[in-house]
Amino acid sequence: MTLPGVLAALGRDEIDSFPALRPHQEPAWHMLLVQLAALALAEGRSDAIPRTEPAWTAALRALTSAYELDEPWHLATEDWSRPAFLQPPVPDGVTLKNEVASPDGLDLLITARNHDLKQTIGRNNSPEDWLFALVSLQTGDGYAGSGNQGIARMNGGSSSRVTLSLAPLPGDGHPTMSPRLGARFRRDVAVLLRTREEQIKTHDHLEFPATGGLGLTWLAPWPEGRQLHLRELDIWFVEVCRRIRLVHDGGALRGCKGNSKATRIDAKRLHGAVGDPFAPVHKTDGKSLTLAGRDFDYRLLTELLLSGNWELPLLARTAAAEQDGRPMLLVAQALARGNSKTEGFKSRILPLGGSALRALGAYRKPLHELASQQMQEIDVFNKALGYGLALAAAGGDGDRIRKEHYVHARAAQNRFNRGVDSLFFEHLWHRLEAQDRDHEALRDAQGAFIATLSNAATGIFDAALATGPRTGIFRARAEVRARRSFHGQILHHFPKASATLKKEAPADAAQ
Repeated sequence: MTLPGVLAALGRDEIDSFPALRPHQEPAWHMLLVQLAALALAEGRSDAIPRTEPAWTAALRALTSAYELDEPWHLATEDWSRPAFLQPPVPDGVTLKNEVASPDGLDLLITARNHDLKQTIGRNNSPEDWLFALVSLQTGDGYAGSGNQGIARMNGGSSSRVTLSLAPLPGDGHPTMSPRLGARFRRDVAVLLRTREEQIKTHDHLEFPATGGLGLTWLAPWPEGRQLHLRELDIWFVEVCRRIRLVHDGGALRGCKGNSKATRIDAKRLHGAVGDPFAPVHKTDGKSLTLAGRDFDYRLLTELLLSGNWELPLLARTAAAEQDGRPMLLVAQALARGNSKTEGFKSRILPLGGSALRALGAYRKPLHELASQQMQEIDVFNKALGYGLALAAAGGDGDRIRKEHYVHARAAQNRFNRGVDSLFFEHLWHRLEAQDRDHEALRDAQGAFIATLSNAATGIFDAALATGPRTGIFRARAEVRARRSFHGQILHHFPKASATLKKEAPADAAQ
């Protein structure tokens, strides 16, 4: 398909997947398509999302009317003084000395010592492989060494661009909980179009122009030292952060890249808070989210959604047409990055029922209190696991416990937290509904959660104790004391949990 053909098919919700798209490239590709569509339709002052290829062709060409040969929409052009897709013109005096033989050599993933994910192995590639790598790099990369600058839509060069947005729940016949690509695309584009004027006013401190701003930043010349300013750009601008050109070479494509002394957009002082409709921004610090080495686990999502410390991005809020109680999906994605390293692609899709969606608005504070209570309950079991297994590793002698003994508990605690993560929000929604009924229902919901935690923690504790370090003649004493400590800590906080725990450990024969 052509790009207009893809947009038309998404408008008809006829695309199931992009088979050549690598997982970490998925959010960048979705955000690019949404921004391109919003820019094109805003230019044409239309709120209707076209469903035909000719209509999208005309809409995209209106963004680049100065280029009769459509150079800005080609992956490669012979004349480097003209833009190509996501590739700014190369002015006199600027050279692109570094050759790139394959798309994975262009992509933003950082590999070390050529292990795990191998480098430059995509020799048998197609134009779409280059396209997806180009999108991933130009719209999502951070600082990667001298001359390799990062995007404006992230908090610093070692951060990452985060996607946090709502999506329609797929129909009953859909085999997974992943959103339909077309339904998600249409929803996001429609929200951007309906809220455009409001968002420009909301971000008036950034001085985005109401009309006439540059949306496709690769159209502008890029002399060395020349930066674009936000006051020159459209609020939904698509950025490029590197000097890249693709060239035809014997029927195939290869890349050339160069360096730049400064970032393409002058926005470092804003720490990623540039009106990105996908990125959460901390209300106090004024910085977009840095995922670092974290996952989108229950603690981070609770902080983002419920604490009140974060300004949810536009596309993570329910639109006026979505406040009818229908369930939706929350999509959270990012490539976690650190200083000269990649820490993995993180993705979480969280179903949100009607009551949960409403709670994210007016009832956010009481829901946060319920979530905080659940996290405190989880912490009790985490600490019981940690101390109990450390005590066993120390031979049952609490005075001998050192940091190295807690290392033996780490795997068990990680396993417990992974299990908790999968059920945290399901129980939170139940607890919210129970609170709306009466105190007894709320107490039952809490009891059900504690019973679930108790069963999970006990099973993990028993397995870890059986496979933990041996302590010779003190093994029996160590196991007895570890069990008694584990059970005792839980029963101290939750006396009614005894029904879900095993019988009390036998008395310590070594006393």
